[in-house]
Amino acid sequence: MPKLFLHKGREQPVVRGHPWIFSGAIQRVEGEVEVAGVADLYDSSGLWLARGCYNPKSQIRLRILTWREEAIDKSFFARRLSHALERREQSLSGLTNAYRLINGEGDFLPGLVVDRYGDYLVCQFFTAGMDGLKGMVIDALRHLFPRMSIYERSEGSVREEEGLLPSVGPLSGDEPPELVVVEENQLKFLADLRGGQKTGFYLDQRENRILLHSLSREKAVLNCFSYTGAFGASALKGGARQVISVDSSRPALETARRVLDLNDLAAAADDLIRADVFSYLKNCPRQFDIVVLDPPSLAHRRGDVAAASGSYKFLNLHALRVLRPGGLLLTFSCSQHIPQELFQKIVFGAAVDSGKRMQILKKLGQPIDHPVSLHHLEGEYLKGFLLGVLD
Repeated sequence: MPKLFLHKGREQPVVRGHPWIFSGAIQRVEGEVEVAGVADLYDSSGLWLARGCYNPKSQIRLRILTWREEAIDKSFFARRLSHALERREQSLSGLTNAYRLINGEGDFLPGLVVDRYGDYLVCQFFTAGMDGLKGMVIDALRHLFPRMSIYERSEGSVREEEGLLPSVGPLSGDEPPELVVVEENQLKFLADLRGGQKTGFYLDQRENRILLHSLSREKAVLNCFSYTGAFGASALKGGARQVISVDSSRPALETARRVLDLNDLAAAADDLIRADVFSYLKNCPRQFDIVVLDPPSLAHRRGDVAAASGSYKFLNLHALRVLRPGGLLLTFSCSQHIPQELFQKIVFGAAVDSGKRMQILKKLGQPIDHPVSLHHLEGEYLKGFLLGVLD
């Protein structure tokens, strides 16, 4: 097992619980230094501090798994997974059969995401160290969920930065069908586990969909970046008189239509619009009681923040222009590099330019199954606001 020694004075973030050790904090490494795996961390005097996943090719050299001298084995993962499952069952068992079981650093398992969709588990191994521990994770999941199939969706820019190729396919049991039916708040949704966004569905917007459901009675709703129509279905179930859903993806809109049919929700053929949301909002001649803005991440890297800020302002400015007096805006950013304070400033700038007076009725964010470590606030990627327009 490699031993990583920190420069003098660089141990405080570790002692305070931050799970990332960057290359610049490391003075030297002893042992097998060229292969990713489990490694121990020491301060400059040789005092043991923590144990985690090491990758010599990553800027983040170590991602801490534990601050105790314990074995990283199947029993370790079984304990962490069981604890996470207990919390989810306490809070979500009566509401849904689709939720995030493991949320990386938020569940003290950096580099790992596990989502449940009914009888299927979808895993993502983002880091080289966690990828090397895949067998132990799968064994622990099989023990905890003996009747469930396990599918892998390990892909994306984080794996590329870790020097890993994409890895997609069954890990245990049957391959999922084209679309899996899941239930949430007395609605049925369709999740594409093999090729859809994220691991197949936007599980992180569950509580915000419930909020929209409660606000929609007799309202005209515009659902921007609608994907497979989960916000739209929630609004219609809540009694909206009309929901216009706009997305650039034809397959996503076709799935949205199937979701409406699955729930016996009525919508006209032209209520599902294939269009670029930026252009649609800029040229929209209608007014709405509620607008939902849930764009994909617009800042994948720190260097994207300036351009993304301009895009978020454009979207919010034009969303406000199509809101009726007294209307509501649910606006979101899922860009990790756009902190809530900056997002609030962007939305404020849009409000000023629109000439409308706004209220923050509620700050919105991640649901209970997407926890954030208090020691790693970088994990708080989803932020949003419910805003009211003054009459």
